[in-house]
Amino acid sequence: MTREYESIIGLEVHVELATKTKIFCGCPTDFGGRPNSHTCPVCTGMPGSLPVLNRQVLEYAVAVGLATHCEIAEYCRFDRKNYFYPDNPQNYQISQLYLPVCRDGYVDIDTPEGSRRIGIHEIHMEEDAGKLIHREGGNNTLVDYNRSGVPLIEIVTEPDMKNAREVIAFLEKLRLLIQYLGASDCKLQEGSMRVDVNLSVREMGAVALRTRTEMKNLNSFHAISGAIEGERERQIAVLESGGEVAMETRRWDDAEGCSHAMRSKEDARDYRYFPDPDLPPVHIDREYLEKIRAGAPEFRTEKMARYRTEYGIPDYDIGIITGSKHMADLFEAATAICGQPKKVSNWLMGETLRLLRERDMDAQDIRVSPEHLAALIDLAEKKEITGGVAKEVYEVMFAQDVDPVQYVEEKGLRTVNDQEILRKTVEQVIAENPRSVADYQSGKDKALGFLVGQTMKAMKGKADPVCVSELLKELLKSAKTRA
Repeated sequence: MTREYESIIGLEVHVELATKTKIFCGCPTDFGGRPNSHTCPVCTGMPGSLPVLNRQVLEYAVAVGLATHCEIAEYCRFDRKNYFYPDNPQNYQISQLYLPVCRDGYVDIDTPEGSRRIGIHEIHMEEDAGKLIHREGGNNTLVDYNRSGVPLIEIVTEPDMKNAREVIAFLEKLRLLIQYLGASDCKLQEGSMRVDVNLSVREMGAVALRTRTEMKNLNSFHAISGAIEGERERQIAVLESGGEVAMETRRWDDAEGCSHAMRSKEDARDYRYFPDPDLPPVHIDREYLEKIRAGAPEFRTEKMARYRTEYGIPDYDIGIITGSKHMADLFEAATAICGQPKKVSNWLMGETLRLLRERDMDAQDIRVSPEHLAALIDLAEKKEITGGVAKEVYEVMFAQDVDPVQYVEEKGLRTVNDQEILRKTVEQVIAENPRSVADYQSGKDKALGFLVGQTMKAMKGKADPVCVSELLKELLKSAKTRA
């Protein structure tokens, strides 16, 4: 008889916070930069240097804790997690084991089976390590400490998820909460959100948990889904063959579609944690907590409800636009300028989504300013440019955020309203296409579309197609009457 198994999944989600400086020093946190140029004695672990907690890190951590319904600790403390690796300059990482800043929260997710509550075991603050650069084909490894000391929060869930679909739903909900707070951009591709998946399988109906494995530093939803499904199948195969799953850390190879063992999974005691002697405990009083609570933004659920009553755009549009904090901000700002929410929505739902898909971009990377989007809508509404020209201009705006008014002037793209020029062009198109003229006059209405297209081509897209169509009908009717 074939045995059925279920997966038990918990996550450790590392989020780089959007502070201007690192967690314990004044070095910048900008992504990229020349290797080892964003460093100082503190973040490179020089003897005698002393860390000082960045206040903004605490504020972001508490804000995320409140948004995920956590209990906020009145006192929290930093600990040293000791391990020896080249990207860890102090030979320890400053983290929080014993007294984390947030505990016992939850995030509700929607699944095909209904709403499910995913528990948050804790959220703690810590510093990031540096980055190892392995030279391809070489026999040495370089170290870049720009990332060392960048502030992180680690969100540790309860093992409440059963499959990849629930994991992705949780991560999407969590990422959006954090983005709305402004605490991080959560760009997986840049490493500002990284996910470790802890997974075990057990026979359906069993109560006891079995040995789990950990797959570290997954940085795309595709990789996370693949890792979950691949590791599930691997563990089932081990159990079915009579073996035992080893507790270990594994690396997921997205290209090969399989995982590889990296090392035995460490336990907390292996890191020899102890309280950091250079950092005092943090006291969070009620006044501080209420100040952060009062500063919470309008989250997606509230924003969706307001959009229905305030803007009257379709629910589908609302769902897409509010699915990105950046897109929602762009929509609201552009609407405030031009006063046409449906037109703004149309541009976001149409051309913007098309260009994002074609260029494999995230909505956070949209560069179009609300002022320029509103100006383009105004040009199109006043028929100063045609719809085709508007799309052409928007594509340039999407890439470079040019001023559409200035661009239209420089490129001579304004709609030609000179009736004499338009009439001469239409007459020329009629003269050059006798077959289409005959088809239209014999009742084939589609021939008119061809003639309109030829006229627009001759006018380089700078004519109003409605005016062209009306003028063609007028001249063709007149020509038929004369015949």
